[in-house]
Amino acid sequence: MLGYIFLSFLLLASVSACQKERFTNDPNDKLAFSIDTLRFDTVFTSLGSATRILKVYNRHRLSIRIDRIYLENGSRSRFRLNVDGVSGQVHTNIEIAPNDSLYIFAEVTINPDEPPSISPFVVAENLFFEVNGNTQKVVLEAWGQNAVYLPSRYGAGGAILYSCKGGEWVWNDPRPYVIYGIVVIDSCTVRIPAGARVHVHGGLVRVEQDSGIVRYNDGLLVFQGQGRLIVEGTAERPVTFSSSRLEPEFAEVPGQWTGIWLRAGTTGHRIEHAVIRNSIIGIRVDSAADLTMRNTQIFRTANSGLIGVHARIQAENCLFHSNGAYSIQLEYGGDYAFTYCTVANFGGRSEALRMGNALCRNLSCSDYAAFPLRARFLNCILLGSRPDQITLFNRTGQAADFDYRFEHCLVRVRDLLRPNAAPDFLDHCQPCLNLSSSDSVFLNIAERNFRLDTVFSKANAYARPVAGISTDIEGNPRDSNKPDAGCYERQ
Repeated sequence: MLGYIFLSFLLLASVSACQKERFTNDPNDKLAFSIDTLRFDTVFTSLGSATRILKVYNRHRLSIRIDRIYLENGSRSRFRLNVDGVSGQVHTNIEIAPNDSLYIFAEVTINPDEPPSISPFVVAENLFFEVNGNTQKVVLEAWGQNAVYLPSRYGAGGAILYSCKGGEWVWNDPRPYVIYGIVVIDSCTVRIPAGARVHVHGGLVRVEQDSGIVRYNDGLLVFQGQGRLIVEGTAERPVTFSSSRLEPEFAEVPGQWTGIWLRAGTTGHRIEHAVIRNSIIGIRVDSAADLTMRNTQIFRTANSGLIGVHARIQAENCLFHSNGAYSIQLEYGGDYAFTYCTVANFGGRSEALRMGNALCRNLSCSDYAAFPLRARFLNCILLGSRPDQITLFNRTGQAADFDYRFEHCLVRVRDLLRPNAAPDFLDHCQPCLNLSSSDSVFLNIAERNFRLDTVFSKANAYARPVAGISTDIEGNPRDSNKPDAGCYERQ
């Protein structure tokens, strides 16, 4: 009898041991993490390191085996891992018992004195977990450069409102400014002096709310209420708005941050000698807001470069190019004046310019709101790789609601002149040159050099002088009698 009891005990122990070593292979059984982004809250002002802890949970009834844990950049990573006491960049066959957890220690070392192309403002990398045929990730983020971080080092995925009660906020710190999240200016005049550098850290944000999961693009500078933007760059020292990722491989990548939004009713915005690049949109100007732009460049945007919605915009000596959608998009009417501007949307999926006087409420635009459009283009170049570089949308069909004129401009239109489109376009474009793809205008389109071909450019001496505008976007003097069209005067 004693032997039978002992044998039964051994069998039970054997079964229990087998059960303990059972692992789930169900693809629906995934890991859970203590946080989806592990942030190192130290702003490094000298060579140093910091360590943070990540907990990985198995919330299932069976054990789980992690096939591999590894860093995205491998041996080039600035981060180091310690998984349950074992150091290394790659860890394999890591087991977590049911309803148990795993500790991972992540460390980063930063030298902020290295150039931003090597040690960027935000050092970000994915930590990957391969389990049950799935690849999960946690983002590691550290701040590499000594900069002014707005609103803070914890701003990603959040928004903060700045209010100065009508006062002025001058961004004159010699360090770069890094916007991390969404910064909303409500009652401040933000004045940005020559040479300032504004870097915006974007990315897709995922937020769980009671109504469900909300996703939106991060990295946005917003002006509303009494907020006002004054940019005071010079030809020698422009103000730059760009991504926080300054490594060479990110230089040509559009859509890295959201853009600048001047909300309805805000007034007095003025931008001079600025460069805005690598965003989703460059600038959006909403209803009844007004903006004056001079000597400014907007390029490498994933969507439209400049958007005006029932707004007032004046632009002089400005350059728009390499925009994923329209370079200039004017919707729901408004009042616009562009002088000596170059709009070159080569390689984009849309035209250089779109103008419309309605805001559609459904796909067929049978339900819409309309507002009159008034637009003037003087001494401008509007070209691109498509046969039509101008789109017109007059929803009401009334000429009084669609008042536009091009003078001394270089354009490219073909299908726009058809009877069912805008056959009278050239009546509104006088004098104008309607160019083909074989006409010479720019120095080197492939290299995005939109200065004028010094000998053969059709823009040479085509403009008419404009009082008060005696220089081009680079500060070079314009010919007083026969200036060139576009933002560049040939040298």
